[in-house]
Amino acid sequence: MENKLVLYNTLTRRKEEFEPINPPHVGMYVCGPTVYGDPHLGHARPAITFDLLFRYLKAEGYKVRYVRNITDVGHLEHDADEGEDKIAKKARLEQLEPMEVAHYYTERYKAAMAALNVETPSIEPNASGHIIEQIEFVKRILDNGFAYESNGSIYFDVEKYNGKYRYGKLSGRNLDDIVTDTRKLDGQDDKRHSYDFALWKKAAPEHIMRWPSPWGDGFPGWHMECSAMSTKYLGERFDIHGGGMDLMFPHHECEIAQSTSALGHDSAKYWVHNNMITINGQKMGKSLGNFITLEEMFTGKHKLLEQAYTPMTVRFFILQAHYRSTLDFSNDALQAAEKGLDRMMKGIEALAKVKPSSASTVAPDELAARCEEAMADDLNSPMVISALFDWVRIFNQLAEGQQTITAEDLEKLKATVDRWVFGILGLRDEKAAAAGGGKDMVSPLVDMLLEMRMKAKADKDWATSDKIRDGLTAIGIRVKDRKDGFDWEIE
Repeated sequence: MENKLVLYNTLTRRKEEFEPINPPHVGMYVCGPTVYGDPHLGHARPAITFDLLFRYLKAEGYKVRYVRNITDVGHLEHDADEGEDKIAKKARLEQLEPMEVAHYYTERYKAAMAALNVETPSIEPNASGHIIEQIEFVKRILDNGFAYESNGSIYFDVEKYNGKYRYGKLSGRNLDDIVTDTRKLDGQDDKRHSYDFALWKKAAPEHIMRWPSPWGDGFPGWHMECSAMSTKYLGERFDIHGGGMDLMFPHHECEIAQSTSALGHDSAKYWVHNNMITINGQKMGKSLGNFITLEEMFTGKHKLLEQAYTPMTVRFFILQAHYRSTLDFSNDALQAAEKGLDRMMKGIEALAKVKPSSASTVAPDELAARCEEAMADDLNSPMVISALFDWVRIFNQLAEGQQTITAEDLEKLKATVDRWVFGILGLRDEKAAAAGGGKDMVSPLVDMLLEMRMKAKADKDWATSDKIRDGLTAIGIRVKDRKDGFDWEIE
């Protein structure tokens, strides 16, 4: 790659040049959803952020193994160690098997990701399918002296770990701060310290999801699945670990501690975190009434939404902000994104109709260089979009004959647009797809009418010319007069 990719490494708190451990192979692990409810806006941002990175690395020639997990066991209600398993609770309330709940919402999550044009990962493992691996990982931590058994549960000894390594290095916390901030919860008497966390939990008699282990029937702690599955599929050392900033503490901090205590070293080289989503300036939450599912976003069926927003509008809006900045959803901002996306797609449509000339007054390499430089700088998708918008004006000038381009440069420009807009940014022209076959069927008829209109204009038969234009407008076809003829589009 011409511009060396630079990523902000949360672990070191600085931008670092990306150097794969085993080039050109790249191992990337991203924390996926807990599947006990409909996918929501909070799921969209990390999915799109790491889809962007996945697409870019592949476009640059890397061979990427992308692992994104599905949490279908062990994520408890109150915190990482206490409360009822969220999926088990849903199953109990709806009188279903837990795996029925997990499967139903996993499929809904996958459908929402497909709508957002998020590519499927290389491997998408479920926590419940890797209980053996998690038990073996717990054994290694016990053998190395960083965990203890208490009443059938296994807890991680944070204080002992902190004596040899440093607990809190990812989030920037120290153990004294963690001790101060950790609240005493009922049912934590089995722990030596309130800040210790569960690697394996003893299942209460009424607990539905349970598996046999050397310590009795139980289930894995929430953090354990990622340590076990990332190293199973990517090895003890891999390149990138990603997720939302809300997972940095305690989830990713605990994961680092687990992996380091079992392996003797942290497994991930680069830790990459996307920032949070707010709704009209507030943190998203059901208690605030601003919790919006993706289905509600796509249908407009939520009290805070003035209209429905298409999947590509949502994707484009997310890409317009840098992944490490806070992203605030509002109707005004989404409507602006909708208009911006429409403008970009219409510019690309104009480019498709450009006729080559004998000389170029534009330099396609400039667009490619700007996009490459921006994306290599910590995935700066807003600057990529800015560069593309600057060139949308040029696309229209080329279509209108105000600028010229050779056949060779035109193909190069179209390839650049295809690479960045549809390949790396992962956008789709939803209007063209919707019109699709319909436009193909009516194209000859519309072209014939517009040829008749051109003849009427040449004959100064303004009444016929206006009648054809107005008739087409009435059925949703917008006519554009150009110097060398005409153009039209379905609105």
